[in-house]
Amino acid sequence: METILIQNAKAIVTCDGQDRVFRDADLLIRGPEIVAIGKDLDSKGARVIDGRDRFVYPGLINTHHHFFQTFVRNLVKVDYPNLSVMDWLDVVYQIFQNVNEEVIYHSTLTALADLIKHGCTCAFDHQYCYPRHAGKELIDRQMDAAGLLGIRYHGGRGANDIPMSSGSPIPDSMVETADDFLADCERLIRKFHDPEPFSMRQIVVAPCQPINGTEELFRESAALARREGVRLHTHLGEGETAAMVSRWGKRTLAWCEEIGFVGEDVWFAHGWELQPDEYRVMARTGTGLSHCPAPAVLGGYPIIPMQTMLREGMSLSLGVDGSATNDGSSLLDSLRMGYLMQTYFAKPNGGCVTPYEVLKVACTGGARVLGRPDLGSLEPGKAADLFMVDTGVLELSGALHDPANMLARTGVTGPVWLTMVNGRVIWQDGAFPDIDERSLAARGEAVCDRVLRQKADVFQGL
Repeated sequence: METILIQNAKAIVTCDGQDRVFRDADLLIRGPEIVAIGKDLDSKGARVIDGRDRFVYPGLINTHHHFFQTFVRNLVKVDYPNLSVMDWLDVVYQIFQNVNEEVIYHSTLTALADLIKHGCTCAFDHQYCYPRHAGKELIDRQMDAAGLLGIRYHGGRGANDIPMSSGSPIPDSMVETADDFLADCERLIRKFHDPEPFSMRQIVVAPCQPINGTEELFRESAALARREGVRLHTHLGEGETAAMVSRWGKRTLAWCEEIGFVGEDVWFAHGWELQPDEYRVMARTGTGLSHCPAPAVLGGYPIIPMQTMLREGMSLSLGVDGSATNDGSSLLDSLRMGYLMQTYFAKPNGGCVTPYEVLKVACTGGARVLGRPDLGSLEPGKAADLFMVDTGVLELSGALHDPANMLARTGVTGPVWLTMVNGRVIWQDGAFPDIDERSLAARGEAVCDRVLRQKADVFQGL
């Protein structure tokens, strides 16, 4: 079991319950675990990482993404700002129906590399894209990709069981039955789910979206997840509410509460249609929310009031969302964007969160909604998931007096100096150890070209 000492770090921002920041201090790691933080720790037998001029932060936790969409970026023909969510889905599913195992593997590598380079150590992905020709082992390929890069991965097995002929945007070739979906969830849980502390792989039962799923799908998903002790996730308050009221006579959150799809083991993505009385429902039931700033800005949708939600007791986390509605996978970028959205929104709407509070949403908030008390802060007994920023650079001169607020406030959004997961360095000084990044990138580009660009009409003429 390797021992690592991060020595003489300029600052260690813990995000712990006391919001402690250590200056000119050491951080001692043994195996996957942090064992001590303080000054002049014993370095005997340890591999030393020089912390001079470097700030240390808890690893960021991404709680909503769609990795397969990284190959549908920079595509103006399906530009999100000019379409409603529902109209956008009608177009983009015509591309998604071509996805296969190769696309899933390489697009996952692409998204995870971006996340890792920007300080993310634990990523949840909502994989709801299952064309029949692609088979069922798509999360299996995501697990392969996460294992190669060394990141902690939570796989959300999604599904849609209402076809286009019944009013959804889902092509018939991508619709699954509830029974097939639940059977594959059970398979994935048996194969991958590890509930132990410091686990690197977990499974989430995650039907895609209430407007594209039957009541049976959601009820049975909740029953399976609670029987197996795994968590639940879906999209909510993302533009579907009017259609849910038309179909069911009630708003989406009320529908979810009625069928039992709320609770401390559940979190939703987006929530920009949530109303103040629903914040209290979310808080009362312990249901979490993944705030994804990029798609809200890109689509011109309402800005959620983070300060009000936190004051009501809601559990908030941060997500980058799928690259088709973001075009990038940097959680540092989402951190900055999320903070600036709040500053624009804040004065007439209940006050603003601080940059540090947004950081905590991305760290401790993410750990909370994923049910990971072993993650989210730098403390003895927690997992050694962290990233380091080199502050000895000219562009940060004069900004180093407040490490806790610095990232979102000053716009530190470029690649970090080091990312560590479970005590293992997986990114350092511009390189992935033992991985030929350029070769992987070339292979991914070739797959995108052969499987998507040459088949989908929307790429023609580009």
